[in-house]
Amino acid sequence: MRTIITILFFFMVTNKLHSQNQERKAVLTDKSIVKDSSGSVYSADIWRKLLLTGYYIIKAENPGNAGSDFILIRLSEEEKQKRLSNAPKPKESTSFVTGKEVKSFSTTDINGKKYKLKDLRSKVVVLNFWFINCRPCRTEILELNKLVKEYKDSSDIVFLAIALDSRNDLRDFLRTNPFNYIIIDDGRAIAQQYDVTAYPTHAVIDQQGRAYFHTAGTGSSTIYWLGKSIKELMGLKNQEK
Repeated sequence: MRTIITILFFFMVTNKLHSQNQERKAVLTDKSIVKDSSGSVYSADIWRKLLLTGYYIIKAENPGNAGSDFILIRLSEEEKQKRLSNAPKPKESTSFVTGKEVKSFSTTDINGKKYKLKDLRSKVVVLNFWFINCRPCRTEILELNKLVKEYKDSSDIVFLAIALDSRNDLRDFLRTNPFNYIIIDDGRAIAQQYDVTAYPTHAVIDQQGRAYFHTAGTGSSTIYWLGKSIKELMGLKNQEK
């Protein structure tokens, strides 16, 4: 009987230790040590920006160790495209309904130019809700600027960045942090109109004024899906011409 009890106790302890080890797996945080193959260490601001490009992934050196360092790995163009094409579509935001008309708003940008969403019908409209002190918002600006550059010669698409900040604060920020969307200042009322509470929130609106793609937050595939959605709508526009 004692032998049976001892065996049962052994299995109970073993299972408990195994469960504890499972709970102590390596988790990537801003305080994690992230380095490349040469040993160079990257700050959270840098590796987060690199992840958004789609060319990098991060893996734990010892996945079963909660204190493990992480390795930054660069992908080839082929590996990048394969990985992103297999990535699931980001979770939809709660602020818009796919396929439903997006309620119009009227506003002015930081230069005083007026915009009405309903006047932009026939164009693809890309919205970004953000604010200066939102770290993920700042992290993705470089990649968002690349999207704007890609379509700089097209009059069939409009990029609007709706910020919560004041005009003066935005101008100070933009002096050293260029953001090439059309910048809308004091956009809190517009954000509230769509019940935007998570930042950044992205939305792509089709030529009929309907929500085509939308998501909240920034993940490794967010920029890819944003660009993919824009390409699909712009492709439809080109087919009509």
